[in-house]
Amino acid sequence: LDHHKFSIAWLPPQSQWRNLRKVCKEHIFSSERLNASQGLRQQKVQQLCNYVGQRCLNGQAIDIGEAAFSTTLDLMWNTFFSVDFAQSDSISNSFSSQEVKEMVRNAVKISSCPNLVDCFPILRAIDPQGIRRRAKVHLGKFLDIIDGIIRQRSQERDTSNTYQRKNDFLEALLDLNQQNESVDMKHLIMDLFVGGTETSSISVEWIMAELLRNPEKKSKARDEIRKVIGQNELVQESDISNLPYLQSVIKETFRLRPTVPFLAHQAQSDTQLNGYVVPKNADVFVNLWGMGRDPSLWSDPTSFVPERFMDGEIDMKGQHFQLLPFGTGRRICAGLPLADRMVHLMVASLLHKFEWKLEEGIKPEEIDMTEEFGGTIRKAVPLKAIALSEP
Repeated sequence: LDHHKFSIAWLPPQSQWRNLRKVCKEHIFSSERLNASQGLRQQKVQQLCNYVGQRCLNGQAIDIGEAAFSTTLDLMWNTFFSVDFAQSDSISNSFSSQEVKEMVRNAVKISSCPNLVDCFPILRAIDPQGIRRRAKVHLGKFLDIIDGIIRQRSQERDTSNTYQRKNDFLEALLDLNQQNESVDMKHLIMDLFVGGTETSSISVEWIMAELLRNPEKKSKARDEIRKVIGQNELVQESDISNLPYLQSVIKETFRLRPTVPFLAHQAQSDTQLNGYVVPKNADVFVNLWGMGRDPSLWSDPTSFVPERFMDGEIDMKGQHFQLLPFGTGRRICAGLPLADRMVHLMVASLLHKFEWKLEEGIKPEEIDMTEEFGGTIRKAVPLKAIALSEP
């Protein structure tokens, strides 16, 4: 589908790629934009808490990853298109949230699958693993969805005298294209959508799994949140900076469970590194998962110890090379500012509003923490937990 020719993830760092990064920085992930959309994130997290509260009344277990994905899906859809996913008639009538989730996961899985054709180009026409065929199905469906929304909005702008401008990412992209700053909208939206929904929901699930597996750490994080926020108040994004232990919990989870285990880079020229020559155009993979468990970098590396980050010296923004969940340098994750806010807000709200316990008969040490690799590192067995409402 020629996605690599337009994708911010795969383009080389030249003018087209720099333009896409600039668009993201100025029109969606700037501090001004994120501050303006803070109310939307608050609303979506409140809806998540309402859903948990309803399940709580019935004592029903909640699939944490599923709930986090639905929340993030709605947030991203609203950020891009100014409408909730469920209210987007052209989509919800044809696809369920679960189907979109499968499209997203398949997009991630396919894009990271080792392909024999890359090593043996003579096999390209045969497509022995069926990767190209599957890509056309899953990526094609998703691109068609986005393309339909873009065409509908463009038509409304061009033909309706009563059209009311939207304060969303699509409106900004259409304005840019009218100003002759051509941006391939559907490929950029797909990149950001796939990257934002899958990774954020996986992160929330791993964080909650580590806390339920370590009840004393969960209690410590919850006590801090309740002390700072109060029992009846809502968690605000401005509160996060006053929750150092929660921040440490999230850093420690990213160390042990990086959502994306490998950073993919490409050498732009022949480069000498520690006595080795990395030739031009060589693909270079940085093993974040291995670095997070390296005993030369971390004491007791396989244990969940948030306290190791309480001095506040190490952040996740690409400056400290032992912890790079969002990458570093020019290719650092464009969505880091939004993901950072959303993950902290979701976890803080879930811990603040509810006490959590495992299903009957399951002990904390029995939680299955098996990892499943498919481009991202997901929890192989979904985390299910029961929320308890406390006064």
